[in-house]
Amino acid sequence: METQSKACCSRPPVILAGGYNYNPKGSYTKYDGLQTYETGSSEAKRGIFLCYDIFGLYIQAIRGADILASGYSPTPDEAGDFKVFMPVFFGDAPADIANYPPKTPVQMKAINDFMTGPANPDKTVPLILPLLKAMKDKNPQIESWAIMGFCWGGKIAALHSQSETPFKVSAQCHPSLLEQGDATKVTIPHVVLPSMDEVPEIMEPWIEALKVASPKSYSETFTDQVHGWMTSRADFNNLHAFEEYLRGYRIIRTFFSKFL
Repeated sequence: METQSKACCSRPPVILAGGYNYNPKGSYTKYDGLQTYETGSSEAKRGIFLCYDIFGLYIQAIRGADILASGYSPTPDEAGDFKVFMPVFFGDAPADIANYPPKTPVQMKAINDFMTGPANPDKTVPLILPLLKAMKDKNPQIESWAIMGFCWGGKIAALHSQSETPFKVSAQCHPSLLEQGDATKVTIPHVVLPSMDEVPEIMEPWIEALKVASPKSYSETFTDQVHGWMTSRADFNNLHAFEEYLRGYRIIRTFFSKFL
């Protein structure tokens, strides 16, 4: 059985009309040799390790990191401040949007090569703890940490939500690469926000297993949103989609605030 929705490898990112004017609130810092988008108050005592999707640093992902850090309004919301760290795992070579949706065998091969190459979780998972140590060393004021991922990044978050994890809480949005065994091993509160594109035959048993393994976990399906609606496929020109984008981040911030 496939472990991801077809939309994951068929739906391209949303290129926002008019170039979309947004000024990122964060900056870039190197941790363990890896460039990282860092945003939020230097006094925040709670950190979020954020794993983007395969398309990398789209403005929707950067804005999402800023929202996670301090909320959407100019003043912090009830969840309070977080400091967010989003490593640039794929550097200048994320998944090539020219291959989405794939129309030729060559494009399909390019997608498969990327997923089994740079995006292979086996290559990324070992990077997380050294990166986290470097972040802790430079940010000793942070007392507790969460990990969160989108699509591919959700797999990384799930794998770092198991026994002896340094993270207290975790999340994944419009998840992909779902394997039942991952859910059964989760030991911390974990929030899952699927889209309408996730495969019910995969997603529903995964959530059921998660809630047995970690009873404090939470899931809500955004039944009219596409796979990727909280990151590179977010359409800010569609008012309802934008509202649901913001609502997803509010759910995550509130959940993290409860357990961090």
